[in-house]
Amino acid sequence: MTADLPDYYFRVRENGAAVFRLGTENRQRRIDMEEIATVNVKNGNVKPHGEVKLTAADRAAIESWLAARQAQLAAREVDDILRTVDHLNLTTQWAQSRATDAQLDAVTDALLLAMHDLRSMLVRRKADRLGKGES
Repeated sequence: MTADLPDYYFRVRENGAAVFRLGTENRQRRIDMEEIATVNVKNGNVKPHGEVKLTAADRAAIESWLAARQAQLAAREVDDILRTVDHLNLTTQWAQSRATDAQLDAVTDALLLAMHDLRSMLVRRKADRLGKGES
């Protein structure tokens, strides 16, 4: 098992990760995890842990992980929005076919306000994009 270990482990946190350098170069062949840095995914900041000096290999591994993680989170964000579209379609079907008057009374105002807000912002942003395209 230890022969297949990566050189680094990234413990994902709310806004990034704690980075550990892995090692098995000890008598017991135990996995040593030395925390070497923290990474902020949103702004790309890398902070060495304590007195650790990051090597070029450390920085390269962190930058590679950071780029992959940012791409993964961006893809998830788009997937979440597409799921929302599916959920809106399911909500429409529910409102049309199964919802009682009491259920509709409970959700109609909140849905209409949220959809109005979303539609207004989407129309504004689309107009901005179209305006930039003509310039």
